[in-house]
Amino acid sequence: MRDTHEFEVSVEWRGNRGTGTSGYRDYGRQLVIRAPQKTELEGSAARVFHGDRDRWNPEELLVAALAECHMLSYLHMAVRGGVVVTAYSDDAVGTLRVAGLGGAFAEVVLRPRVTVAEPGMVDAARQAHVEAREHCFIANSVNFPVRHEPEIVVAGE
Repeated sequence: MRDTHEFEVSVEWRGNRGTGTSGYRDYGRQLVIRAPQKTELEGSAARVFHGDRDRWNPEELLVAALAECHMLSYLHMAVRGGVVVTAYSDDAVGTLRVAGLGGAFAEVVLRPRVTVAEPGMVDAARQAHVEAREHCFIANSVNFPVRHEPEIVVAGE
């Protein structure tokens, strides 16, 4: 396996209302995100930043990337640990602190709910969360805490 990989995306602004960026409220924040062989993703700024609430914003995409990366890392670690996962969901929340014209995420909390096949798998399922955190590419790339509040349940109980 190669040691480096590149991920290509293109972003096209679609918010020119006829006068470009002639004023702060004179342009839209709509955009389209593209990647080879993927469906286009409609993006915008968050509503609080004059964006379109019906489109994905970068803050949501960052939280989604962390949740998705943890899930994929977790499923891999579960297999390695002999844990049979039958369901997985996450209600993740990111906290953004605005300061002046910028800001930064203070933290993201992942709340994965994992269903395992048998009661004897619960401890290994919890350990798989620790290992997933250690190996998640996205979590290892951010400069704010990514906390985990996992819930493990046994199928049929």
